[in-house]
Amino acid sequence: MAAVRLQDVATRAGVSQATASRVLNGSARVPGEGVADRVRAAAAELGYVANAQAQALARASTGLIGLVVHDIADPYFSSIVQGVQAAARSAGKLVLLSSTQRDFDIERESVSTFISHRADAIILAGSRQSGDLDRDLEKDCARYLDNNGKVVVVGQPLPFGAAVEPENHAASAQLAYALLEQGHRDFAVIGGPGNIRTAVDRRNGFVEALATQGVTPLVEIAGDFSRDGGFSAARRLAAALELRPGRAGDITPCVFAVSDVMAIGAIAAWRALGLTVPDDVCVAGFDDIPTLRDHVPSLSTVALSLVDIGERAVALALDDSATAAHIHEFVPGRVILRDSSILRRVRPA
Repeated sequence: MAAVRLQDVATRAGVSQATASRVLNGSARVPGEGVADRVRAAAAELGYVANAQAQALARASTGLIGLVVHDIADPYFSSIVQGVQAAARSAGKLVLLSSTQRDFDIERESVSTFISHRADAIILAGSRQSGDLDRDLEKDCARYLDNNGKVVVVGQPLPFGAAVEPENHAASAQLAYALLEQGHRDFAVIGGPGNIRTAVDRRNGFVEALATQGVTPLVEIAGDFSRDGGFSAARRLAAALELRPGRAGDITPCVFAVSDVMAIGAIAAWRALGLTVPDDVCVAGFDDIPTLRDHVPSLSTVALSLVDIGERAVALALDDSATAAHIHEFVPGRVILRDSSILRRVRPA
């Protein structure tokens, strides 16, 4: 059966095709209510499906927001997605989602696809990498931006878009000071890849804060910015510090993992080695992801309002003011100390 055409609707309603198009495609030039009602009734009777591209041309908007995240399975990103979708729905927009697994070729392909679909705005959620990659992305987006497209980054800013940036460096420093106040003096760090700026900022904020108090980490181990990366790094860290279960009288190191998912992986690795948190090793993470509610022991961390971050990114993406494209907002973190960092053994005298 042939698809119902716009001309079929116009004939049924007794109007011109142009009039039917103005009614069904959302043009500002809508005819009187009686005519509009006839057109809509004819479309319903015939089962006409509107052409989204025609609607976009009529409205000068597709109603689409493109969203790129590194890993949708990561609770950090899924929480941001939740905020983006909620805010987009309230604004009458639809979200197109791409998960890149930190492959920046996929990121560029996704952005190009969103541009070809004439998305009203594009949100890039996740840490940036090298300047060269961002410069290539800027070239891809140049014509899109010239045609009133919007780009918003959740993370470190780009030179051609707005940004909502968590205060990773400052919040990690606050966590270090809080752990020092708990009595910790022996620290280790599970960091992420050196080309992931979020991981670097969090590591630097923590280590630099310790240095102001004359404290240097016993060891630093880097891993992938993931649960499995934390698991692998934690096993290497345990070997480097010669951690053994129940070594009464020995120090209990406090390990800062630069994300909660890495911290969860680390705890799993130590559990497999017979080590107990916080008796044998203490740990703190960063993000306060929703899954921590069910985790035992409860994890000390830095809380970010991830859903709010997603909502704020949409607000910037849909802001038509002249300055919106260059706004750089900072999101503070809040230190939360829980069971995983309780110090039960102190350094021997």
